[in-house]
Amino acid sequence: MKGVILAGGLGTRLFPLTKITNKHLLPIYDRPMIYYPIQTLINAGITDIMIVTGGNNAGDFLRLLGNGKEFGLKHINYTYQEGEGGIADALSLAEYFAEDEPVCVVLGDNLIEKNIVKAVKDFKKQGEGAKILLKEVPDPERFGVAEIKNGKLAGIEEKPKYPKSSLAVIGIYLFDARVFRIVKTLKPSDRGELEITDVNNAYVKMKAMTWEMLDGWWTDAGTFESLMRAAMLVSQTGANNTK
Repeated sequence: MKGVILAGGLGTRLFPLTKITNKHLLPIYDRPMIYYPIQTLINAGITDIMIVTGGNNAGDFLRLLGNGKEFGLKHINYTYQEGEGGIADALSLAEYFAEDEPVCVVLGDNLIEKNIVKAVKDFKKQGEGAKILLKEVPDPERFGVAEIKNGKLAGIEEKPKYPKSSLAVIGIYLFDARVFRIVKTLKPSDRGELEITDVNNAYVKMKAMTWEMLDGWWTDAGTFESLMRAAMLVSQTGANNTK
């Protein structure tokens, strides 16, 4: 299994912080944001990693991370997303890197307290399809929201005004190689982007999507409020079992 970290976009919700750097290079407590998704993959035994970046400061990732020696890696792969085509568009850039292997996709602004070891093992046993991780949150309207019926995933709604549950789909996804064919069938949303929720719902429609609840806290860090919350959570409890 290969790992893909999506760290593109312009980070407009964090202006003016992101006028001079990529959002994923901003500090979360004592280390850059991008360090956390890298460690999430490594903790799960995934060491063949590609970072999809973009914007005007993409070269800073190479200056910061190099080939990943600080993480015990021998090599990190990089690719560049032009513009803001959405999460699914960014993922499509990793098709040649994946080489028909399954992928674990992590959004670059997502932090977790513990690890995804169990989810990765379960997905490997599953053999095909996809798996998402869910977390109960007080503000589900900010995220993709899962609807569970009789223990099975009935569908996912992106940023619903009236959420059908409080279960947010966190930014960690496990896909088989079919994901790249699915992305090619997508049409842009009203935001003009290719949405990862449409990818997930395609797997739901094929009855090939499973789900698990995430253990420990999770947060994104894409707004000023969540950026501060992420720093407080890491300072108090650590992340990726690093404290």
